[in-house]
Amino acid sequence: QVQLVESGGGLVQPGGSLRLSCAASGFILDYHAIGWFRQAPGKEREGVLCISSSDGNTYYADSVKGRFTISRDRAKNSAYLQMNSLKSEDTAVYYCAAVGTAWAPMPACTVSGYDYWGQGTQVTVSS
Repeated sequence: QVQLVESGGGLVQPGGSLRLSCAASGFILDYHAIGWFRQAPGKEREGVLCISSSDGNTYYADSVKGRFTISRDRAKNSAYLQMNSLKSEDTAVYYCAAVGTAWAPMPACTVSGYDYWGQGTQVTVSS
């Protein structure tokens, strides 16, 4: 059974850091393009960071460039979102997602391009 499980969310002060984890089961995450998305209250879900399965090609939303990075751990079948210099506007539920086909080209970093989704983890940036 394909599953993605996020963890690591929480409450952090502005300027702080968090690392979100995405653990996969039922498929080899390293073979698939993956993305981190977020949804703030009253807003649509948006792509934050997406990375290909093969050449490391990465998309960063303008709002997170220079602050967020994505990484993978093949041994743990996991991916991570490192978030630094957090701002109040980063407050949202964060989701990891994966393309359903192994080695498929990375699609645009939009909701419609990704097939497998986690349940989300809440990140709140507040003093």
